[in-house]
Amino acid sequence: MVYLVMMCLGELAVHHPEPGAFSAHATRYLGPATGYTVAWLYWLTWAVALGSEFTASAVFMGRWFPGVEPWVWCAIFSLIVFGMNIVSARFFAESEFWLSLIKVAAVIVFIAVGAAAMFGFTPLAGNVEAPGITRILQEGVFDHGVMPILMTLLAVSFAFSGTELIGIAAGESKNPEKNVPLAIRATLWRLIIFFIGTIIVIAALLPQDSAGLKESPFVAVFQLTGIPYAADIMNFVIITALLSAANSGLYAASRMLWTLADQKTLPRVFSRVNQRGIPVPALLITMLGGLLSLLSSVYAEDTLYLALVSISGLAVVQVWMAIAASQFSFRRQWLKAGHSASELT
Repeated sequence: MVYLVMMCLGELAVHHPEPGAFSAHATRYLGPATGYTVAWLYWLTWAVALGSEFTASAVFMGRWFPGVEPWVWCAIFSLIVFGMNIVSARFFAESEFWLSLIKVAAVIVFIAVGAAAMFGFTPLAGNVEAPGITRILQEGVFDHGVMPILMTLLAVSFAFSGTELIGIAAGESKNPEKNVPLAIRATLWRLIIFFIGTIIVIAALLPQDSAGLKESPFVAVFQLTGIPYAADIMNFVIITALLSAANSGLYAASRMLWTLADQKTLPRVFSRVNQRGIPVPALLITMLGGLLSLLSSVYAEDTLYLALVSISGLAVVQVWMAIAASQFSFRRQWLKAGHSASELT
């Protein structure tokens, strides 16, 4: 599903590289009402996600600094993320590169160490015999049927939100015809290798009956392979991953507000940009939305916040559907105009 959405978005982004990306595409090919709805759904998704990222970051920092109030870390991380976005688009891209590099490096090390342990190249704790893929074959892939898979689809879709950020970044890319296809191919290969690779390692080394919520499977595998300070290492990696997600989310959501203002469906003040091309009013309102989400996670966790998270998860799927529908309409108009499919990137 992600592959198909990315290919649809890539085709649209190359031919119409706009900061509003799929919102602008939906407006052009599906109608202004659809584009307006898509923009607000996507903004809501990231506004809620911002609050979640800041809250989670504070929780993980509590492992090292238990005496510091969580709101202090939320404030610090909010300022850091806002700072990475307010300087310039280039600074945002470079900061995101380094934050993502930490995540990618951690996953590569995890897969390499796990694969070595699977096939006996490195010893396992407690002199456990290298399992290879025996456990996967014995326990099966769908041990409890497909229903648990279907029940988690909404949460999984929300977890995959962010893959469409390439379309938004295309609007500020100098050479989208070249950069967008390269970025999409790289993203797809990373998703395939990293997700499937980690699932295979975890399934091979950890029995199904040991799965739970008390400990991260990444930490469990690192401890099983004898990596010292595994919990602290993963704590650091998770915090950087949360900052990376918040950084990208703030960028994407602020561009959605800018697009709405540029289309004259929001007050013009939100379309203002500074001398570096940053939509400051849209950035400030998005930060405010993230902070309100943060407050709801503290004071209305079981009511308002739960509803917001559920709506956000469904909103991602609706945005993806709009991307696919926009591409279908674009392709149909392209062919009607006398062009051929071979001309498309």
